[in-house]
Amino acid sequence: MKVAILASGNGSNFEALAQQFQAGLLAAELAFVFSDHHDAYVLERAKRLKVPFYSFEVKEFANKQAYEEALLALLEKEQIDLIVLAGYMRIIGKTLLAKFSNRIINIHPSLLPSFPGLHGIKDAFDYGVKVTGVTVHVVDDGVDTGPIIAQEPVMISPMDTLATLEEKIHQVEHRLYPNVLRKIINEKNQ
Repeated sequence: MKVAILASGNGSNFEALAQQFQAGLLAAELAFVFSDHHDAYVLERAKRLKVPFYSFEVKEFANKQAYEEALLALLEKEQIDLIVLAGYMRIIGKTLLAKFSNRIINIHPSLLPSFPGLHGIKDAFDYGVKVTGVTVHVVDDGVDTGPIIAQEPVMISPMDTLATLEEKIHQVEHRLYPNVLRKIINEKNQ
């Protein structure tokens, strides 16, 4: 099985996953990481970890459709079986969804369906909930609406700041995502 990771920013979830692949703890090939930003720090992480990487931006194409078709061509050329989103901040369009139906997973920093969208941690913190968490789900044509694969709660203490909550969430993400991916890979390899 060949896996591609798509990321837009810092890449801490990418790095946690890449380390699992490199340690032989995920029985699949990490083919490459892709970013939609040439200056994303995830690409520096990929260089350091010696993971192949690609990058192109929507603005380099006539429209989003052309961008997605180029990304699809890359995924097909590399014979990717599973797409793992790790902080990829673009909505997946119909072009990719049609070709990779039920083969794109995402991690979100809240207990979906609560606090979907770009600011899940901040939205939960600002709302004042006592429990938030992390969700891994299948990507569908909505925003953070696909079938839930796994969730793990994170307690918010009265002492937490937004920064400490973000750190707690990231710790759970870096543990949960590799575990979920391992189960998916093992099921597909049987």
